[in-house]
Amino acid sequence: MLELKLDQVVDRYRALGALMAGAEALSPAEFARCSKEYADLEPIVAAIEELKHCEAEAAGLEQLSADDTSEPEMRQLAREELTEIRGRIPDLQARLQVLLLPKDAADEKNVILEVRAGTGGEEACLFAADLFRMYQRYADLHGWGFELMSLNETGIGGYKEAIATITGRGAYARLKFESGVHRVQRVPETEASGRIHTSAATVAVLPEAEEVDIAVDERDLRIDVYRSSGPGGQSVNTTDSAVRITHLPSGIVVTQQDEKSQHKNKAKAMKILRARLFDLERRRQEADRAAQRKSQVGSGDRSERIRTYNFPQGRITDHRVGLTLHKLDRVLDGELDEVIEALTASDQASRLAQHE
Repeated sequence: MLELKLDQVVDRYRALGALMAGAEALSPAEFARCSKEYADLEPIVAAIEELKHCEAEAAGLEQLSADDTSEPEMRQLAREELTEIRGRIPDLQARLQVLLLPKDAADEKNVILEVRAGTGGEEACLFAADLFRMYQRYADLHGWGFELMSLNETGIGGYKEAIATITGRGAYARLKFESGVHRVQRVPETEASGRIHTSAATVAVLPEAEEVDIAVDERDLRIDVYRSSGPGGQSVNTTDSAVRITHLPSGIVVTQQDEKSQHKNKAKAMKILRARLFDLERRRQEADRAAQRKSQVGSGDRSERIRTYNFPQGRITDHRVGLTLHKLDRVLDGELDEVIEALTASDQASRLAQHE
């Protein structure tokens, strides 16, 4: 069964190559679609070829090691090489099974990141700011773009809400397991008795939606414009540049006032609205499938506590995969890959189990 599937993948890869070689017969949109599929299949075909090469080599070595007419030293050498190659084959097969898993169509998309303070008052707002900076540093480490969309500050360094766009290849694939409730345990600077407080912030990671991904009917929108205001209600400018968009069917409300131009604020608000509607539709479809990520990775539901950051012990624990790291400072400085890779591996194991 697997052999047949591998042959089909190679046949499709070759057919796409031939199709693109006669590119004049394709429209630009068809060529782009074929190029993307060809690029997606390339690492799979490379792994298939490596596996077949190992299997052919193993068959040859097996024959040589059993050949009584060969020199004893040659047979011994063949047996040693055979053991080494046989040891590589299961790893290659496992890698291929992961590569063959259905891909999330949103994995290559850019990200709309939303961080909001949860329970815990000012301490929660300070923690939300820490998380927002952590993702900004993570984006910097990966060479991704990070554009601030909206910021609601408390005035002493905390964020009630912060929204940004993260642009980079595979950004959603890397960050999608970050959605959920993040909990912090630490002694606030204002706490005279040194008691540890627990507070929380909510992170939402949404794939950025293009107009082709989600159609928004203008008749479903109520758009209000008003005067922007800064901290404490002070007026930021004297024109009605702030925009509030309400999507009537879903009740989703997006406000934007960071730009001085009403047009720019509306464009940013529509970008966030499309991402939220796209995410809403994806989650509705995932809920219909019932078996979506039932393993340790969990559902990704935003009411679910996913991670604890314990400052007194310098510890971070991801509750979905039971991973604990004693390098909180480095993680908050953007070194999240170890956590993300554990979550990705767990998700892959879960999906492999469902396909068996």
